[in-house]
Amino acid sequence: MESNTAHSPVFMVFPPEVTVPADRTDTALESTMPFPKLFTTKMKVFGTIQILLGLMTFSFGIIFLFTFADPFPRFPFIFLTGYTFWGSILFINSGALLVALERRGTETLVKVNRTMNCFSVLAATAGIILLAFGFVLDRNYLCGYSKEVSECKAVNILFLGILIMLMAFSIIELLIAMSFSVLSKSFDCCDCEEWC
Repeated sequence: MESNTAHSPVFMVFPPEVTVPADRTDTALESTMPFPKLFTTKMKVFGTIQILLGLMTFSFGIIFLFTFADPFPRFPFIFLTGYTFWGSILFINSGALLVALERRGTETLVKVNRTMNCFSVLAATAGIILLAFGFVLDRNYLCGYSKEVSECKAVNILFLGILIMLMAFSIIELLIAMSFSVLSKSFDCCDCEEWC
């Protein structure tokens, strides 16, 4: 028995005003964004990383909110500075703008993204300085008036672990934000209409 579904060729009909170039190849089109191709393809990934770093920094701030319990005399220094909240807002905003820039690059969006990344660089630098100061200030004082050594040791280890994670998040955010703010400054001389 023969099959009724024979392979039929597909023909494309173009209107008269559309022409197909003779030397057409099936390679990917070059990016129209003002950044090098490596960063253009990774903008959404880096923006998502910035958003996640901001959310994790905020969640550690929420954890610090609950450390003011009975045996502990005060909040940690990094919580008192508010870095876990204003730093996370800047990180989330710069990541969201980076994702938006990857989708649609306009001159205004490039300038706003560059400004937000500069603010994120400043926030990450301030966060690294504040965290280093917090290491020194809160190293032995967090346990407060607790007489039990085992409880105090566990709390100090947890607290120092959170500070180390916040330091790592700040360093990663600094590297990501600095790379995109530096790369976007090199394209100030270009005309936006060429790549928008």
